[in-house]
Amino acid sequence: MAGAMALSACVSVKAPDKPIVIELNINIRQEVVYRLAEDAKNTIKDNPGIF
Repeated sequence: MAGAMALSACVSVKAPDKPIVIELNINIRQEVVYRLAEDAKNTIKDNPGIF
């Protein structure tokens, strides 16, 4: 009985056959649009004659 208890506590770790896939759906459009708007505002402010 003691031998069976010792064997049941054994843990085996095996690497998966297929690669692990992590899908991330991240929306970064708002930040890019904000940066472009800020850059455009600064460009217009610095060069009012070209617009």
